[in-house]
Amino acid sequence: MNRNVLFALLAAALFGASTPFAKLLVGNMPPVLLAGLLYLGSGIGLSLIRVARDRGWQSSGLTRAEWPWLLGAIFFGGVAGPVALMFGLMTTSGSSASLLLNLEAVLTAVIAWVVFKENADKRVVLGMAAIVAGGLVLSWPGQGTRPSDWVGPVLIGVACLCWAIDNNLTRKVSASDALFIAGSKGIMAGLANTLLALALGATLPGLYTTLATLGVGLLGYGFSLVLFVLALRGLGTARTGAYFSTAPFIGAFVSLVVFGESTGFQFWMAALLMGIGVWLHLTEKHEHVHEHGPLEYEHTHTHEKVRHSHAHFPDIHHRHRH
Repeated sequence: MNRNVLFALLAAALFGASTPFAKLLVGNMPPVLLAGLLYLGSGIGLSLIRVARDRGWQSSGLTRAEWPWLLGAIFFGGVAGPVALMFGLMTTSGSSASLLLNLEAVLTAVIAWVVFKENADKRVVLGMAAIVAGGLVLSWPGQGTRPSDWVGPVLIGVACLCWAIDNNLTRKVSASDALFIAGSKGIMAGLANTLLALALGATLPGLYTTLATLGVGLLGYGFSLVLFVLALRGLGTARTGAYFSTAPFIGAFVSLVVFGESTGFQFWMAALLMGIGVWLHLTEKHEHVHEHGPLEYEHTHTHEKVRHSHAHFPDIHHRHRH
């Protein structure tokens, strides 16, 4: 298996598995505060790991031109997205919200294909459709929202769009230190959401609940984001988003095994569809004759002009148009 594919699937596994555990915590604090503490756990933990790894604080390595991409990703993905989701949940049922959250993978791929000109092979498109279909089956609501209640679903759609923008902006800085990228997003977004929750009247939970929340955030948001950034380097945004959209399935599997929830036809149909989607992506081979001009990278190596044919993904070295 391509190691970048493995990174993407592990990122999805950690994020998906964190959702059932976060559900255990949501009754102990307001949703906005929960989102803030989850991100803070990610940011603080990853920053400490980075300091220990480098034996002190080191420069991020980001150029002046890259900072706007990272700050944009932090704003859209860490601040605006979660806030839009939390307010959307106030007037939308949980089942309908789960259904709408599958828009993130689709919007991520559409932005990557339309705005950033990543290639969209038929096999990838079919795989994406199968994975999203699995997510739809898995989260199909027992009853829909009221026709007049459109504000909540629109806000959840806005949240998905924010995360899709975040995924594509993060791609632009994915060659930099993944620990720094994920840690910075966690600290900045976590502080913003936590301060917002406190300003709205929330109070911090007990020490045990706070530590548990920070721990879930470090695993499900921090380590997951680091792996997601690593996958972006080798797969591009659309494909990484496609693999990451297996997270709802993984979360349901954890709920089934760990918490003993019952399952039925929908679960196994979703498993089949998502399995087909992942298989389509794992067996994709994107190969054609193309030419690279002399390229100089900031990560300390240079390639001369060469014309060749090889299988590749739209990684940080292959962003050419087709």
